[in-house]
Amino acid sequence: MQNETETPPQGVTIKETIDGVAVETIETAAPRARKARQDAARPKPDPYIWGIYIMLLMVSVIELFSASSSEVSGSNVYMPLIRHGIFLIIGLGLVFALQNVHYGYFSQFAWFFALLSLGLLILSNFFGVEINGAQRAIRIAGFTIQPPEIVKLTVVVLLATILGRNQEPRGVSNRGVVEAALVVIVFGAFLWKNGLTNTILLFGVSLSMFLIGGMKWKKFFMVLAVYGICGGMLYMMKYTSDSGPDINDLGKTELAMAADDGVNRVGTHKGRIQRFLEGVNPEDPINDENRQVIFAKIAQANGGVFGQGPGNSRESARLPLAFSDYIYSIIVEDTGLVGGVFLLMLYLFLLARAGRIAYYCSRAFPAFLIMGCAVLIVFQALVHMAIVTGLFPVSGQPLPLISKGGTSVVVMSMAIGIMLSVSRFAVINGNKKQIKAELKELPEDMQAANYSTQANK
Repeated sequence: MQNETETPPQGVTIKETIDGVAVETIETAAPRARKARQDAARPKPDPYIWGIYIMLLMVSVIELFSASSSEVSGSNVYMPLIRHGIFLIIGLGLVFALQNVHYGYFSQFAWFFALLSLGLLILSNFFGVEINGAQRAIRIAGFTIQPPEIVKLTVVVLLATILGRNQEPRGVSNRGVVEAALVVIVFGAFLWKNGLTNTILLFGVSLSMFLIGGMKWKKFFMVLAVYGICGGMLYMMKYTSDSGPDINDLGKTELAMAADDGVNRVGTHKGRIQRFLEGVNPEDPINDENRQVIFAKIAQANGGVFGQGPGNSRESARLPLAFSDYIYSIIVEDTGLVGGVFLLMLYLFLLARAGRIAYYCSRAFPAFLIMGCAVLIVFQALVHMAIVTGLFPVSGQPLPLISKGGTSVVVMSMAIGIMLSVSRFAVINGNKKQIKAELKELPEDMQAANYSTQANK
């Protein structure tokens, strides 16, 4: 028997014949070793962002069950948790998917998705279903979608694209500032009817992104003044055009019928601000106007320092929207001041981690993108906490990734996925070879350098 074997170059499989018969191809160890080296060198998503995300999901599952006692029915006590869990799983799947997508693709579709979300927002303004007296949702195939939640993320991605394209050594160019500000004003004008807080939040996120881009204070205050003037004009137009009863003057039956007659949201805003300035006192009678504020404060006081323990909330059965707009008060009741501060620090650490990654990104666009998503999540969390603790007037704003709400959970999960994509594919070590490879993945107009990075100082 004679073996005829050719010595192959490294990384090529060996073909062997025995007595003229071809046998199975045998792979050398070289390709396996090379594959192992490639796997080791392949960028991985940031473990800290992943850790924060998982912890928020755990808090969401535990506290939503505690806060949903008012929704529990005798037939299926776990149904509220099951519904929320389904959206959490969908969000988790989106995080896994988006972290594997190079962040450069988000800029290519930024305008498309932004305009699509704007179309959904306009549709909700005219044909949306009423939620708490405001047109905020549309129903598609049996599902309720809240376009304002989608708009906030798509605008952040669009702003990152605009600012990344117009980044200069001395900050964002004048063209970039004007273009970005116009986008915010247009989207804010349509977002206004769906909620004043969402509009203010969008303005705040955009201003933060301007500062991150190194905008000079003179330009910053000019944009702030323009926002203020446009906001005032919108408010005056709404004040003169709104008709119908004030939502605060309606009973439960009348509130259910308000969708057909129109509700005066300006009166609602003024009433909320007035009650915020007046505050509440222990001897005040409980009514529909102050019910949420009083029971939220009672829940937080009942929590004390260390809380009553998860699932032992007493006020969740009495507090309206305990599972969504006021879930932070239930978290404090269950886990006390310690748990409330821990959750606050968790969100702030997410922002700090994003800031660190953005600081070392070689390109401007990924820095804007990860910071925009982080600021959106954290700002919304801070607004929710401020409302619940009485620092801001009453308004509906879910706690990101924790409050019940399918659209909010899915959108915020997508924001986390985008952040993980940046942490995975953006070059942060100043390696010229890797930077060159990164530039090949980006359109030519999105290759502006991140001038805050140490590698460019």
